[in-house]
Amino acid sequence: MKLGAFSVSLNVKDVAVSRDFYAHLGFEEFGGNLEHGYLILKNGETLLGLFGGFIEQNTLTFNPGWDANAQEVAEFDDVREIQKRLKAAGIALRDECDEDGSGPAHISLLDPDGNAILIDQHR
Repeated sequence: MKLGAFSVSLNVKDVAVSRDFYAHLGFEEFGGNLEHGYLILKNGETLLGLFGGFIEQNTLTFNPGWDANAQEVAEFDDVREIQKRLKAAGIALRDECDEDGSGPAHISLLDPDGNAILIDQHR
């Protein structure tokens, strides 16, 4: 299964304070919008999303169709196909997308330990 770019999305109290903290660890702003309450940071190939209270919990995030530089990749598994495969395997989903749709969509699920996973396709 080709899940695309991987990042950890953190639910933070103050995005600017968290940005400054992670800057000391070598992370630089890569995307997002501080005024809208989120930033994406990057250190090498490592991506870290800072979200100011609008995600419920820290989340493992995958972006089908993107590489670690948010550039489109030619071949990827569409989120709708991923959803079908997970459901066929008996995996419960928290959020589902329209399997007949196309383009941007997302699904979410929990791993056996309650860790949130978001599969968020932007194209």
